[in-house]
Amino acid sequence: MEMSPSPLPDNTITGRLYIIGIGPGSPGMLTRHAETALTESEVIIGNDFYLDQISHLLDGKTVIRSRMGKEVDRAQECINLAKKTSVAMVSGGDPGVYGMASIVLEVLKHSGDDIPVEIVPGITAATAGAARLGSPLSGDFAVVSLSDLLTPREVIRARLSALFSIKIPVVLYNPKSRTRTEQLGEAITLALQYLPPETPVGVVRNAYREDESTLYTTLGKVCEIEDLIDMHAVVFIGGEETRFWKRGDDVKGIITPRGYHRKYLY
Repeated sequence: MEMSPSPLPDNTITGRLYIIGIGPGSPGMLTRHAETALTESEVIIGNDFYLDQISHLLDGKTVIRSRMGKEVDRAQECINLAKKTSVAMVSGGDPGVYGMASIVLEVLKHSGDDIPVEIVPGITAATAGAARLGSPLSGDFAVVSLSDLLTPREVIRARLSALFSIKIPVVLYNPKSRTRTEQLGEAITLALQYLPPETPVGVVRNAYREDESTLYTTLGKVCEIEDLIDMHAVVFIGGEETRFWKRGDDVKGIITPRGYHRKYLY
């Protein structure tokens, strides 16, 4: 006699969760693995800005849109859905670099649910912007967000001071918003305590997206272009060995030598 399979208990996990970095935003910067994970997912969740960047992959999917500031709600929702279906949580850049990976994993840990989860890396703003500038991050470097929404302002200042004191390149995420206008100036003031005014600075806005722009200046003259810097920009402050790459008087990029010149002749 053939037996029918017993129904699964209601609490049985049958889904899967991807936390996917989509890179800077252009389709060409989306990794093949990220595209495959999005294709395999039945539900795609994220905020409007990032979902609009992958609109060509949303056909036939259940799409759940959220807005900035709802990261905890978004994390809880994707976990609940992933108990029964395949879900892609979309994050700009890399999900583990100021992205959605940490909050989703924190909420998942507290939930106690044993959901299969995979972090799919993406190209983050530091490496995308660096490619547009040349090679400013060839050796050791640091990335700091100036947003004090989740990190106290005094902690950000202390971290910046420590990093500038060791004179490595520093990349500033979230340099300035409509309501947060003072932190960039504070960061520049701290940098000038340890680095000369001639230190190269690069600003990349909307890397690999429409309206992309690249600006070159120096640490002593950043204030002259501060009005052009916003949340869509990433600011690269060079270290003690960083230099402009020039052809004649024209600046073509920024280079931080890795150290080959100390061992080889070329």
